[in-house]
Amino acid sequence: MDSEDGIAQVEDAELHVRRLGDGPPLLMIAGGIGSADSYRLLAARLAEEYTVLLYDRRGHFRSTDRTDGPISVERHAEDARAVIRACGFGKALVFGSSAGAQIGLALAARYPETVEGLVAHEPPAVRLLPDAEEWREFAAEQVAQAETGDLFTAFKSFIESIAGAGLPTIGTIRLPNEDEWRLLFTRELLNFYEYLPDVEGLRQGQVPIVLAAGEGSRGYYHYRPARVLALELGLPFVELPGAHLAPQRGAAGFGEALSGLLTDLVV
Repeated sequence: MDSEDGIAQVEDAELHVRRLGDGPPLLMIAGGIGSADSYRLLAARLAEEYTVLLYDRRGHFRSTDRTDGPISVERHAEDARAVIRACGFGKALVFGSSAGAQIGLALAARYPETVEGLVAHEPPAVRLLPDAEEWREFAAEQVAQAETGDLFTAFKSFIESIAGAGLPTIGTIRLPNEDEWRLLFTRELLNFYEYLPDVEGLRQGQVPIVLAAGEGSRGYYHYRPARVLALELGLPFVELPGAHLAPQRGAAGFGEALSGLLTDLVV
């Protein structure tokens, strides 16, 4: 399938953007280490129906960043809005998973005029949970490990907490994309965990939203916030196929289910 790459100029950064397909615009916001390529197979499926917009988050992979210190979820939301506009659209459907779902929620609350509808898959909005402090401390431990040079331990702890992720059963593995993981742990992770979705802003914005989690994630911390937020907002909560990494590892089945949700959002 043909695709077109470009650059979205934003404050203190250039974002690498990829556009593919034809149809209504759909922005896909990456979680994890912010790679547009993490949605490669899922985007190809959805590009059968939509003009899919992908981008590397600021500072990751092909995108630049000229700032120092923490990168806020609000700054990421500004970047997401800029990508939609740079691609020539006033608004778009939005899908985000994990950290990308947190960014999508901030985008819908702050710039509702930009969002046609949002599917937020497993946002790590742990402050909605009764055991929030445990998970905030969990993230802080990973940040401390990364900042003291023990990046692999931070990575291992992070991955082991995620449903369906898993590590190879070998003695030692080399951590791929070390710079990307270091940026996530030292400049982004705490902000993703600390971000509390703006419930009142989401209500007032009236963006159609579906909160979703993977059926394989039941019992995990990253499943629960979507359900809590759906109840708080009186919005649908939907289980999708697979676990936390289903958008990457189960693109076929996940894509079919997501396509249905996106269609229902704009009916």
